[in-house]
Amino acid sequence: MPIKWILLWQSNAGTTVNTQLLAEVSQCVEIMNGVREGKWKATLNFYKPIFREQANALEFPREFLGISLQEQPNKHYMVIRGQRLVVEAESSIQVIMEKLQSYKTRAALNFEMEYLPISSWETSHQIMGEFFDVWNEAIGTRSLPGHFVHVEPKFSEYGLSDQYTSQHTAEQYAIAPWLK
Repeated sequence: MPIKWILLWQSNAGTTVNTQLLAEVSQCVEIMNGVREGKWKATLNFYKPIFREQANALEFPREFLGISLQEQPNKHYMVIRGQRLVVEAESSIQVIMEKLQSYKTRAALNFEMEYLPISSWETSHQIMGEFFDVWNEAIGTRSLPGHFVHVEPKFSEYGLSDQYTSQHTAEQYAIAPWLK
């Protein structure tokens, strides 16, 4: 499976992301001879428990993230950050949780991005590091109200190996600073 580096947009104080800003960032990519096609899409769900009895509150995670990836439509990845756990389940788990009324979706976000066909996280570091430098240089030619950042994932804390899987992608979304 190809490596996916999740790049987060960090706005300058007092600014927000809007369609004009996204258009300007896209123009920077096009200047680098980038192409806007073949996007990879992910949906991130924030779940919180529904307790019938407060005595059960300590038995279940207070919240967790669910991630659906376009390349694996039959899977749903759940990340329980408190226990540093990534669980792979069938996509039907979402319907089951809804019917059992055990957890409800608090919010859902959609993401799209491009990726490179590299499967080793260690191998990707030099390539993606150099790409990220070029990317920031291209973005820096514009007076954009912010910049992209890459938060270094901690795969070993979640017991994940160097060979990249969808669980690695789920963990990257879970460590994003704006989710804390």
